[in-house]
Amino acid sequence: MNRKFAIFAALIAAFAFTCQVADAHERMHEGKKLKAVAIGVGAASTAGYFAINKWKWDGWNNSSGMTSLGAWGVTAMGCAAISPMVATVVLNRPLKFQEAHYLIASCVLPVVGGWLVNQAYAAHPEWEPGYKPHGKKHGKKKTM
Repeated sequence: MNRKFAIFAALIAAFAFTCQVADAHERMHEGKKLKAVAIGVGAASTAGYFAINKWKWDGWNNSSGMTSLGAWGVTAMGCAAISPMVATVVLNRPLKFQEAHYLIASCVLPVVGGWLVNQAYAAHPEWEPGYKPHGKKHGKKKTM
């Protein structure tokens, strides 16, 4: 029964990315798409974490020999590897560094990680490649 439920949940998650958004004469903001990817891949990695323990909620007892912390590490790193790939497909373009770091941080530290990355990039925009600071124009003033 649990196997059927897991397959059903995986199919729903897979088809969620194929659905098209209703046309409201506005394009969806890409930040919302990134959040959706972070939530979707995070939920899938959480399901993977519980699947390692054979869907038992009361204690960590499985035959894989993996501890609870080991399972968290495996699923968090899997999420960190998969989420930028999924976001690239969803956005249909290469990710910016901030977007990739947002997704990875959201996998390692859910909810807070992505927010911390956004705050860090807001404080240091020069971290993004291609950043050009707004400088003052140097030269003589023209007088009439």
